[in-house]
Amino acid sequence: MPTEPKTIDIEAIQKNLLKAVADIEGKVEGAFNIRQNGDSVGRSSTKNIEIKSREDGKPGIDIIVKPGTKGEKVHIPVVLIESGLNDMVYNDFYIGDGADVDIVAGCAIHNCGADKSEHDGIHTFHIGKDAKVRYSEKHYGEGEGTGERVLNPTTLVHQAEGSFCEMEMVQIEGVTSTIRDTTAHLGKNAKLNVIEKLLTHGSQNAVSNIDIHLDGEGSSARIVSRSVAKDHSRQEFHPVAIGNTDCRAHIQCDSIIMDHSIVRSIPEIAANHPDAQIVHEAAIGRINSEQLVKLETLGLSEEQAEQVIIDAFLE
Repeated sequence: MPTEPKTIDIEAIQKNLLKAVADIEGKVEGAFNIRQNGDSVGRSSTKNIEIKSREDGKPGIDIIVKPGTKGEKVHIPVVLIESGLNDMVYNDFYIGDGADVDIVAGCAIHNCGADKSEHDGIHTFHIGKDAKVRYSEKHYGEGEGTGERVLNPTTLVHQAEGSFCEMEMVQIEGVTSTIRDTTAHLGKNAKLNVIEKLLTHGSQNAVSNIDIHLDGEGSSARIVSRSVAKDHSRQEFHPVAIGNTDCRAHIQCDSIIMDHSIVRSIPEIAANHPDAQIVHEAAIGRINSEQLVKLETLGLSEEQAEQVIIDAFLE
């Protein structure tokens, strides 16, 4: 007797993916652009934030925030549901002087087929004088298919005098492979915080390259990377802080290694000025056995105890 084809609830999948990477449930407020399978399926601008298609022919959008804008949020999630799709997008952010905004990005792939699904996002930030930006980017993969789920984000940041930028970049789970490239140039008294959290499992592979150029006097940067590697997965981190003037920077890489995984952490610091103060530290280790025992005495199984520790570590 022939097997009936499986029905896929596209709307339910889309809702689940948008919630996972952009915390979107129901109606989206404020400025937003939702991209699905290579096309914009919803867009809205506000009085102070304009989102428009690029004029150079490249796929993607320009997000223009007026000077002095305060307390507004932008959502720009990407969702891939079709197996075998290769999506590339170029998004440029122009943040006016003195603005203060939150930007929520992220990409989710649902792959139920045998072909590779891939999204490559190139985000360029032009952050004006004394502006403040908080940027959140989550990556997530799911689906019963054997096809790969590949995410390769490139982030370029240009910070003007006195600006502040905080970037939280999170890989939740289900991403077969990722190469994450981040480059930033900081002007006078600019400040940058980069917080990276990655989880890999199975035979997944993750590579993260972060280059921070402290070009302006009084600039500062903090790079914090936390990761958990399970099963046979591989991770490699290469954060670099380059001090070109009187500046300060700190790099911290912490990883939990489990099962048969492999983790390489290669922090690098370079001082091209006698007043540059740059510090780095890295640590890789197993889950603390005392913590496991303590949680198990509270009634948790070993697996449950491990999950509690991992969740707390990546929180």
